Amino acid sequence: MRKHLSHPQARRALTFGLAATGTVLFWSLDLPLPFLFGPMAFCLAGALAHLPLKGFGQVSVAARTILGVAVGASITPEVVAHLPRMAQSVALIPIFIALIALVGVPFFRRIWGFDAPTAYYAAMPGGLQDMVIFGTEAGGNPRALSLIHATRVLIIVTLAPFILSHFYGAALSNPIGAPVADLPWHELLIMVAAALIGWKGGERLGLFGASILGPMIVTAILSLAGIVHFRPPAEAILAAQFFIGCGIGVHFLGVTWRELTRVVAAGVAYVLVLAVLAAGFSGLVTALGLGDPVPAFLAFAPGGQAEMTVLAIVTGADLGFVITHHLTRIVIVIVGAPVVAGIIARRRRAQRPKG
Repeated sequence: MRKHLSHPQARRALTFGLAATGTVLFWSLDLPLPFLFGPMAFCLAGALAHLPLKGFGQVSVAARTILGVAVGASITPEVVAHLPRMAQSVALIPIFIALIALVGVPFFRRIWGFDAPTAYYAAMPGGLQDMVIFGTEAGGNPRALSLIHATRVLIIVTLAPFILSHFYGAALSNPIGAPVADLPWHELLIMVAAALIGWKGGERLGLFGASILGPMIVTAILSLAGIVHFRPPAEAILAAQFFIGCGIGVHFLGVTWRELTRVVAAGVAYVLVLAVLAAGFSGLVTALGLGDPVPAFLAFAPGGQAEMTVLAIVTGADLGFVITHHLTRIVIVIVGAPVVAGIIARRRRAQRPKG
């Protein structure tokens, strides 16, 4: 079988078939978010079984542009008018990140024995790709970083819907968008153009998270100008969920037993630490009247930006509130990453024996 599946396209075909099977099964069993959890569960199982799976590359990146357009289309003049009321809760984000660093770095260093750069970039709740890149440049272990952050996203994405439905009473059935047949064709073309221009333009400008933030910025401008009036069609958002689910599962491809018992176990334990901190801050925001419970929970849940966007859409939460807090978190982590990398590099040079 492996000989026949040595070609990348054959491996992608296997991955797609496995993900589609998971989607159909979850749909038939009426399980929540079948287009997200079906592919994620089946690709995760396939990866742990060491099947020759392969991610979808630029197709998966392109799928994220759909979520960027969805967020941008939700930024209306009414949302902008409410931005000042978010200032107090957004101001809590730097404190949130500082506490994560104070708790997370010693957690990975002293309890799990990781080196300093790996411990820092494993603790920081930034984007998976960004933390792996910066951490590797600082001398960290890229495989450990990738697995720890993939574990963080996997567990949070799995548990968040359960918490939302059982503890917050939030339904996961909010309409994610109108069917493609109900949308004006010219707006569909405008949204496609906004996705491509924002994505590729963002990459040219070196924008972090260009596949989401670029389309979001372009579409937000069009929305505020009264040119775009709809979110992407439901079919497009379901496709985005499908490829995001595949990507989470495939990240565990090739994981060894030693990695499961040390690196992935460290990631699982750390999620519990993050959950306590996030619960405290979301509870504080709610208690102070700075935000409603569901948006506050999603705003401080340290999952991936794309995954939290999906959950905000399906729960009908305030997308502007949720994304503003996640963007603030990611910007602070990304901006601070090179600074910390420089500090680590200088300390390493200072500790080297002279001569």
